[in-house]
Amino acid sequence: MISTVVWGTGNVGRAAIRAVEAHPALDLAAVLVHDPAKVGRDAGELAGVDGQLGVAASDDIEAVLAERPRAVVYAASGDIRPDEALADVTRAMRAGAVVVTPALYPLYDHRGAPPEFRDPVLAAVAAGGGSLFVSGVDPGWGNDVLPLLISGLGSTVDAIRCQEIFDYSTYEQEESVRQLIGMGHPMEYEPLMLAPSVPTMVWGGQLRLIARALGVELDDIRETMERRALDATVSTRTMGTFDAGTQGAVRFEVQGIVEGEPRIVIEHVTRIHPSCAPDWPVPPDGGDGAHRVVIEGRPRIEVTVEASDEGENRSAGGNATAVGRLVNAIDWLVAAEPGLYDALDVPLRPAVGRLGRKQR
Repeated sequence: MISTVVWGTGNVGRAAIRAVEAHPALDLAAVLVHDPAKVGRDAGELAGVDGQLGVAASDDIEAVLAERPRAVVYAASGDIRPDEALADVTRAMRAGAVVVTPALYPLYDHRGAPPEFRDPVLAAVAAGGGSLFVSGVDPGWGNDVLPLLISGLGSTVDAIRCQEIFDYSTYEQEESVRQLIGMGHPMEYEPLMLAPSVPTMVWGGQLRLIARALGVELDDIRETMERRALDATVSTRTMGTFDAGTQGAVRFEVQGIVEGEPRIVIEHVTRIHPSCAPDWPVPPDGGDGAHRVVIEGRPRIEVTVEASDEGENRSAGGNATAVGRLVNAIDWLVAAEPGLYDALDVPLRPAVGRLGRKQR
């Protein structure tokens, strides 16, 4: 069994605990938390599974890494603390662990990553023999392996569009939703995630991955951005009230330009309530989340993936599939040479040993 630590118990961490517990090759060795109120609580309680898992949450990073876990799922956010997240990840790698995480956007495509991110990781690989695989929580597979797989079903490909349609009203990360994305702020507020060049910093690596796999060169990466205000005040279950006239929806594209045309596009359509921007794309059944890949060409191919978890919550379902991609890669990474890996390196494999396996 591969001793595995889950570091963080938010939206991603809860799903990670469940995924590790369900995987026949992994053993949940420890759970690291930042919130003092979570210290000592059972991992099963924190993850919302039935029954106790017998692993008490800890905030003692040094003690947990001193046990030399073979793998770490780094589920803490890197949105507003990228330097701290990078330091945490390399610390685990120096302890010899394979690390999987969605937290380090610049390392989606590590070949194009700035030296200040890539060099510390390579130094940690050399020092400790660990490895790193980064894949997005939006989810990463929807912007790399899925479109590439579907592209292989066509005769010609004119363009590839990867689309996330998401309703934040069931999400549980208020600081990111309000401050980074700007939901509930006046329209003149300039949220960090929507600032010029930031979408490219986050999703440009995935465009480069697709281009590399298809054997094409990107001439440029461009951005488009639209924002809409709420017509009426709305209330959410997890994040409170969002006032009329404040930002209620965002639609943007990060476009990979090939021979002067946007041929590879990652598009996000996000709302705080379904009443905002109803003319923009919505999930096929009007639910709260979907991921779609459209291959323009001959034939035209469109695939929509909808996942739910924690009840019928599709925002949790998207997190769970993103986490599944990461957690299910751990045993492959453990068997591979130490190093820095991306989505084109790490295969997406069948769920061996998990058909009919019930989770507590």
